[in-house]
Amino acid sequence: MFLYGFRELVRPQWVTIVEELKIHGGLPIPALATTMEMSYMGVKQQCESLLKLGYLERHRVPRVEVGRPEILYKLSPKALALFPQAGVVLTLSLLDNMKKLYGATAPEKLLFQYFAELQEKWLGRLQRAKSLVEKATILSSLREKEGCFARCSYDVKNGFRIEEFHHPLWALFEEYPAAILMELRVMENLLGTKIDRREIHGGRGGPSRVDYCVATI
Repeated sequence: MFLYGFRELVRPQWVTIVEELKIHGGLPIPALATTMEMSYMGVKQQCESLLKLGYLERHRVPRVEVGRPEILYKLSPKALALFPQAGVVLTLSLLDNMKKLYGATAPEKLLFQYFAELQEKWLGRLQRAKSLVEKATILSSLREKEGCFARCSYDVKNGFRIEEFHHPLWALFEEYPAAILMELRVMENLLGTKIDRREIHGGRGGPSRVDYCVATI
């Protein structure tokens, strides 16, 4: 997610632009203007300000049909620092040393303990919710404060789901895939229902994401 504590210190329009580009990978001004309900020139001015600060890049993309190339704005490498990674290098090093000192299963035991404590920490907050959708919305908000960036979504075809565009532990999951299942079990326990986790790979340079499809029946 966009660094949670800095939301009140920056322009709201900048936060929206950064988050929309994180979700979609790249957008032209008209698309951003529609989402933000702002004028074309108003959004362009905000994008140009972020461009000058080094947080955006401008790309020309050939149109499928006849016409001038379309100008897209994308996040720059500098903007990636706005989405925390939870000290990945240090964390992986510590887990590797745990394995050397205490055996091959030590890292997974430590990760299991971490997720168990997280479940206990969040349980009270979700017990106040009156519906499954409200629970999922609260859970998404709690995970956002841990560094995730996700949105709740619903449509007739796919049902209710949490779409995740950033997770500070993604690099850790690559080294310890068992942690993926641990986190999923925590989410299922908190919501009291099955969740189907799907990795969605981005097309045409778009960002990848993870969908948590929540069983509502």
